[in-house]
Amino acid sequence: MKLLILQTIACISLSASVPCYASAQKDWDTISSIGDYGLIAISVGLPAAKGDKQGALQAAGSFGAAQIVTQGLKYTFPETRPDGSDRKSFPSGHTSTAFAAAASIYEREGIKAGIPAFAVATLVGVARVKAEKHHWYDVAVGAGIGLASGLIITHSRGRKMALIPFGDTKGGGVSFAMRF
Repeated sequence: MKLLILQTIACISLSASVPCYASAQKDWDTISSIGDYGLIAISVGLPAAKGDKQGALQAAGSFGAAQIVTQGLKYTFPETRPDGSDRKSFPSGHTSTAFAAAASIYEREGIKAGIPAFAVATLVGVARVKAEKHHWYDVAVGAGIGLASGLIITHSRGRKMALIPFGDTKGGGVSFAMRF
């Protein structure tokens, strides 16, 4: 992070030459990947370390569901990325999995762990825009997908009901279960 700050100051003082700009874009891309993969690891690893197998499975299911929806939308609505690299801009996959993982952390661990997790997920979204991999609306929709999947699939230990989406190549639906 210090390197990014120093590099940004150097870029500004040298009137932002093209190679410096390209390097800053790569740094934002790296930051978004570290944040995304870090949240995924924590959302599964923290419950697993506590012996909470159900929490780990729910976290994995939440970002798995977010990716299924995200990838389906990428192929349904091909949009060119701001950097022109391909047509898979909409919605942001990094942001959807980061928010799904953050929502899982919030649901299983509470507000003290959830708020920092959402802060990191927000950083992932901002970094995807700064890296010119996504438009702001790609990130907003990705955050919504991740948040919804995380809150729907992951539930706190005390909850007595669950709403679980499912799907295959011929259709999908929602399963509702309640414990009395």
